[in-house]
Amino acid sequence: MKKINIKLLSLLTLLIISQMAWGQAPENWFNLDYKKDGVRGVSTEKVYKELIGDRTSTTVIVAVIDGGVDIDHEDLQGKIWVNTDEIPDNGIDDDKNGYVDDIHGWNFLGGKNGESVNNETLEITRLYRHYHAKFKDKDISKLSKKDKKEYDLYLECKEVIDEQQAQSKAQAAQFEMVMTRYNEAIEKAEELLGDNELNAAFIETLDSDDESNAMAITLLEGAVEEGMGFDEFSGEVQKELENYKNYMAGQAGYYYNPDFNPRAEIVQDDYNNSYEKGYGNNDVEGPDAGHGTHVAGIIAADRNNDLGMKGVCEDVKIMCLRAVPNGDEHDKDVANAIIYAVDNGATVINMSFGKGYSWDKTAVDKAVKYAQDNDVLMVHAAGNDGKNNDDSPSFPNDAFKHKQKSKKLTKCWIEVGAMSWMDGDDLTARFSNYGKKGVDVFSPGVDVYSTVPEKDAYAAFNGTSMASPVTAGVAALLRSYFPELTAVQVKEILLESSVPISHDVTIPGGSKKVKLSDISTTGGVVNAYNAFKLAMKTKGKKKINKGV
Repeated sequence: MKKINIKLLSLLTLLIISQMAWGQAPENWFNLDYKKDGVRGVSTEKVYKELIGDRTSTTVIVAVIDGGVDIDHEDLQGKIWVNTDEIPDNGIDDDKNGYVDDIHGWNFLGGKNGESVNNETLEITRLYRHYHAKFKDKDISKLSKKDKKEYDLYLECKEVIDEQQAQSKAQAAQFEMVMTRYNEAIEKAEELLGDNELNAAFIETLDSDDESNAMAITLLEGAVEEGMGFDEFSGEVQKELENYKNYMAGQAGYYYNPDFNPRAEIVQDDYNNSYEKGYGNNDVEGPDAGHGTHVAGIIAADRNNDLGMKGVCEDVKIMCLRAVPNGDEHDKDVANAIIYAVDNGATVINMSFGKGYSWDKTAVDKAVKYAQDNDVLMVHAAGNDGKNNDDSPSFPNDAFKHKQKSKKLTKCWIEVGAMSWMDGDDLTARFSNYGKKGVDVFSPGVDVYSTVPEKDAYAAFNGTSMASPVTAGVAALLRSYFPELTAVQVKEILLESSVPISHDVTIPGGSKKVKLSDISTTGGVVNAYNAFKLAMKTKGKKKINKGV
């Protein structure tokens, strides 16, 4: 047992070290230019320096459907959308849109008493709960053809739930032993280090054949590789291990727990009615706005205030739509958020979320079609499972129900994978989903520095959740300076102007080397400079009232 624990601990620690080994990205890298700065940003700064000139911009509203946004953040001041047709805090739906006091957007995860859902189950758990109630007392031999299909889905869900619950319990127990071994390794490393200077030469003197030293030496080596003191390095590893512990607790406590249903108590809507409106509240920040605030900053953080960071688009307002809990979002909320965004003037919608199952894809499809019919561009994160979306769809997506394999896809949808600032094999983010058909383009999504809540803070996050708003920001930039372009034209420009990558890259989630064109539609990465230049040459199809 001891050897197994040391092996698991080594794997965990090496995984953490490998994640850290990406190093720290250059400041503002996602806005930088490859030729000028040597990193594969989207060349935003080059646009502002070389192409804007005396051009005038039009304010663009970008809807951020996410887990909440800190509207008071210092770098988002003046960048948050305001519903001027609504009188704040009077308890009246002044603009008659079905939402009371929706000044900056809406919280579809809120209750009338001001509370909000934070932790949630996964969609597969909700499907299991629904079908379990339906089939538990039925004679399976007498099911109709339709019910038989649903019963098969129920069995599929049940198998996953049972497996995940058992796995979560086993992992939790094993992790406790891992943490014990980790703490022992810390003590051993401190003992070995003593008053010596920590460097490669010192580590060479240690007895690596002694099994009791193995994990301690791994930790010391990690600190040297990262250029950190041992206390600082072990503290960082400790944080990651705690995050992993909390993740596992979530797996067991709510992700795969059919008895966990906070929505019933807090939101109190009729979840079986996907077309119900008016539920929720106006708390657009919610209990955990870290992810959504980070996304908003990438798109819109003030470029001229000499604070933390620069967003991609200067003349933009963020519409805050809270619909993504810590768990899987509900299709009903996603559909209503898209419709709200369209009805209230958003021309770009960023969606940095996704899941493996869909409760009511038809409702979401109708909302997506509504956005398309109203000239709204939707930008969606491909997901962080290192999987091929062509083989295993992520929801929501751009294929309407019953047409997953057809060519009749949404015209105003861009699916975005994540890339790092490094060139060569390391261009693709290890975690990013991909797909020759299912992912359009890649965009910066590793070590992206942006706004987070808690006293005007900033942090670097990884994820296709970051790659999507970089792309949405470029789309907003085009819609701001070229308002005559349609959403379809903006999509075409973004994809056509992407920078093709000719060298091999590592396929996410594996080690095989492939062409970027093998794992995305364009085989390219988003570039604002190229897109802006192409937009300058493109005749728009919309008539714009330029005023007197």
